[in-house]
Amino acid sequence: MTPLEIQLQNPVWFSLAETHKKFAIEYDGVRFYHPEVCPFGAFLDASRTVNASNEYLKTTDSFFYVSEHKIPEIDESKVSLVRKIDGCQMVLAQQTNMPITEEIILLDETYMDEIYDLVWLVMPGYYKKRTFEMGKYYGIIKEGQLVSIAGQRMQTNLFIEVSAVVTHPDHTRKGLAGQLITYNTSEILKENKLPILHTTKGNPAISLYEKLGYELTRDMNWWLYRRNNSE
Repeated sequence: MTPLEIQLQNPVWFSLAETHKKFAIEYDGVRFYHPEVCPFGAFLDASRTVNASNEYLKTTDSFFYVSEHKIPEIDESKVSLVRKIDGCQMVLAQQTNMPITEEIILLDETYMDEIYDLVWLVMPGYYKKRTFEMGKYYGIIKEGQLVSIAGQRMQTNLFIEVSAVVTHPDHTRKGLAGQLITYNTSEILKENKLPILHTTKGNPAISLYEKLGYELTRDMNWWLYRRNNSE
């Protein structure tokens, strides 16, 4: 098994060991992102997640463990499983030549609030304002408004994850997301890294990702945990 294949099996773990080491918090051999950056944790030994979960939840109300197959262990008196999201990992097999007709710009920190608002409008949940610090974000502006974005999230010396691909409801079905993914993919390839992405199983967007050259490779599941109210 190659180093890249090993990393793709546990992308959060290796991101926090390399490119995102500055965001890492570790408890009992379990790694987490700083809670203001990204609510993700990862582990090698599931037995260590009992104590680590309790400690990390002193800093935040909820978080995800990201795991291909392993099931985290928790202290049910202190921590509750909210839900398990059945996800999948896709990697670029062969980039397609989608024409880019829109002006795509690199978004700087002055767009942080707009990015946050757009993500929460389209995909309300766990995106943090400081998630912007994890990688580059590209966007399309229409009449002075940010209407579509595609960012970068988990990454190591070998891969970069395309993430936060969202388009304002007033501007969907215009091919903006496809162009942004294509552009983002090209920028990642320029860094000699493998573009990857994650999504939920059965997501209709999978067909778009496949048209853009990505292929399904493995399960990658998100276990959402929350601190019990009594704590």
